[in-house]
Amino acid sequence: MTMSSFLPRFLVVLLFLITISQKSDGQFDQWCIADEQTPNEVLQEALDWACGRGGADCTKIQVNQPCYSPNTVKDHASYAFNRYYQKFKNKGATCYFNGAAMVTDLDPSHNGCKFELFH
Repeated sequence: MTMSSFLPRFLVVLLFLITISQKSDGQFDQWCIADEQTPNEVLQEALDWACGRGGADCTKIQVNQPCYSPNTVKDHASYAFNRYYQKFKNKGATCYFNGAAMVTDLDPSHNGCKFELFH
């Protein structure tokens, strides 16, 4: 396949994916997760802020709760970042956390741990 025949097909597929992922209200589903390249110490600091002064509900990442496992800083930070972002995004909050987080359109929910979306 030549590049000239690949590009139009790629663009059609890309447009299709964008179209099916867009909601009827014009919004896209987006979750806020920890950036895998961020050191654990930085993630832990941002996690502590999100669950403390940030006001995120972090009860589901406590022991014996559905999002406790896997018990890693990255996984707990992802959950906390998303809870904060979903709760406050309509008030101007971002998914930044001093560069420790990123937005994704892939649902990070796993096993019994649901990463919620608030519109």
